[in-house]
Parts: sequence; structure tokens; C-alpha cells
Amino acid sequence: MPSGAEPWDAGAGEWLGPGRTSSRTPSASTRAFVTSESASASVPASSVARPAPRRGAVDPVKALLHRHRELCERAVDPLEIAAGLEAHGITDRTAARFRHRDVFSLAEELYARAPRSSAEAGPGTEPLPVPRVRANWVLLTLLPGALGAATTAGLRLTHGHPRLLVAVAGLLTLCLAARALLRHSPLAGPPGTRAWHTMSATRAWTVWLLGYALFGDGLLNDVLTGGPDALPTGAPDAPWPTAVVPVLALTLACAPAAWCAHLLGAGARRRLADSRGLEDFTAGVRPLLFGTVTLFVGTLTALLLLCGTVLRQPPAYAQTLTLGALLLLARLLAVHRHRRAPALALGTAAAAEVAALALPLTGRLPGCAVLATPVRALVNACGPAAVPALACGAAALALLFHAGHTLTRASAHALTEAPE
Repeated sequence: MPSGAEPWDAGAGEWLGPGRTSSRTPSASTRAFVTSESASASVPASSVARPAPRRGAVDPVKALLHRHRELCERAVDPLEIAAGLEAHGITDRTAARFRHRDVFSLAEELYARAPRSSAEAGPGTEPLPVPRVRANWVLLTLLPGALGAATTAGLRLTHGHPRLLVAVAGLLTLCLAARALLRHSPLAGPPGTRAWHTMSATRAWTVWLLGYALFGDGLLNDVLTGGPDALPTGAPDAPWPTAVVPVLALTLACAPAAWCAHLLGAGARRRLADSRGLEDFTAGVRPLLFGTVTLFVGTLTALLLLCGTVLRQPPAYAQTLTLGALLLLARLLAVHRHRRAPALALGTAAAAEVAALALPLTGRLPGCAVLATPVRALVNACGPAAVPALACGAAALALLFHAGHTLTRASAHALTEAPE
């Protein structure tokens, strides 16, 4: 027997042979081992308790859900949550910290985990609706153009005191029609976003720009030649001529502007439903935005040509196209909850036109003739139309650049008013 070895006995749990037992009793460790082996053999393998998976101390998605609980609970679609997260500064790169490939997949998890009633949590929840064409706003878009054409015809057929009455009545009816158009059409802003000081400033600058398009070129020409000596009479051959073609074309362009706003909203909603990332959505909406503005400018060009041919007056393409593009971009931004930039752009353009009229008048003072030099040089080189063209063109380019960053975001199209 090798040294250090002990004989086999019952104490070691070994069989000694038939009819033989050991005087030694099993140890406590041996009994525990045998008991555990027999118990494990009698219990099925499927019922053996498995260790719980290890989880982190904090669930980041749960914390995000708690932070945006109101947004997630009232959302009718995951896309609305994605747009809300994007409005709060969460991008696809930020979503990677929550172990999601983009904001849209993160929004789907938040929508699934947000508590809501059984009626809202059903699988048949409809996606974000696409704006529909309604007969009421289609008729409203045609109303300003019809009133503008009627007022122009009345001014051509009347003289003296009746012409003044026709002008006042046409101006009042046009204001009422424009107010209705901006409240019940695709050009209407969402409810609950009316900042009255911003809206008042925007309206004031818009009225000034339209008034300058009607009277500005004739007034500037008279100021530079020593006038004005009389008030405008509305006749094209008066000492202070009135440019009717630009204003008439702009009133007729209310319908194309509303349709362009509708196309932009509907196209953006469809791309929001088809996109799987914020960058994908932006890449799809940016050409849509630029195409919408180009379509409106082309339509306004055709209307200017038509009005100039019918009235036998110069179409005034430069100042009217830049003003029309400026007004369209300002309204599109206001519709999608961006009001400060349009007010600033319209105010800047109006201030430039005011300065163009004020500097020549100030130059008549002794020793101030140099102040009128820039305006005189610009008018002598390019004509009076260069002032509104440069003012409105620069403001329109600034708004177009701003709209390229704001109107191509998902939050600009998912947080507006639900279409009727």
C-alpha cells in the first residue's frame, strides 16, 4: 500500500462488500454533499433558479421619460415624441448615449413605455395627419386677388372724389380679406402662439412695405427732384405716380402662397413618417423648401407679366419678386412658430426704405448735403426700384438662410396645429 493512503471504508462513502459494514459513520460534510446531490437529481432542470441579470444602477431611458413625461403621455404617435426631443436639443448623436441608433428609435421606446389609457395605447393609433385641402380656405385664398382686381378696375373707371371712396373701400375690404386668409388657411399660425408685440410689429412693417411698393418709387423720385408738391391721386400719369401692378400681383399671389404653404406642410409630414433619422429628414425637406420658394417666385413672375400687360404698366420685377419672396418666407416661419426672425427681417427692410426717403430730405438742411449722396448715386445708377430691391432682397436672403436651418427640423412640422 502506498504510504499516506488509507483503506476504503464507509467513512469515505465506498462499498466494502456484501455483508460488511463499517464502524465509522459518515461525516457531516459527506451527508450534506449526498443530500444536495439527491435533491438536485430529483428537481427538474427547468425549475432551477437562475441568477438575475445584472442591471445598471440608473435606467437612462427611464430618466428621459420622467423628464419629458408630459410630451410622451400626450403624444399620439412616436414621431411626435421624436420631434419634441429634437426641439429640446436631442440629436441622433445624443440618442447613441441611450443605446439607440437615432432619435426615432428612442422615441418609439419612449412611446411604448409612456403610461396612457388603453384607448390611446392601442396598436391602431394613426400617424401624424397630413393637412387636407378644404374648400373654405381655397375660396379665401382667391378673395384678396378678386378684391384687388375689382379695386383696380374701380380706380381706372372713376375720377375725383369717387376715386378716393373706391380706394378707401378697396383698402378696407382687402384688409378684412387678408385677416381672414391669415386665420383660416395654410398661412394661419398655430393657436396659443400669439405674441402681440411681435405680431403688431410684423403687421406694421408689412403694411409699410406694401405701401412703399404702391407709392414709394414715385415719392422717392419726387423727393430727389425737390418735391413732393401734391398728394397722390391714384392715376398712373399723375405727378406722384402710383404703381398698381406690384400690389395687384401680390394680392393675386395670395392663392399660390397658400398652396405653397400647404405643399410644404404636407410634404414635410410625409417625409417625417418615412424618415428614420433627423439627418435623413433634413436632407429630404431642404429641397422641398427651396422648391416651394422657387415655385412661388415663378408664379409671381407670371402674374406680374399678366398684370403689366393688362394695365400697360412696367411690371417692376426686381422689387416685387424680392418683396414677395420676403413676405412668403416670413409667413412660413410664422406658421411654424418662428416669429422673431420675420419681424426682424421685415423691420430691417422697412428701415432701409425709410432711410432712403429720409436721407435726401435731411440733405436739404444746410451742411447736410452729403447725407443724400448715397441715395442719389444708387438711384442715378439703377433707378428708384433699386432701393426696395436691395432692401427686400437682402432681408429675403437672410430669411431663406434662417428657414433652411429651422423649417428643415422635425420639430417645426410636428408641433404645429393639427390640420383640419
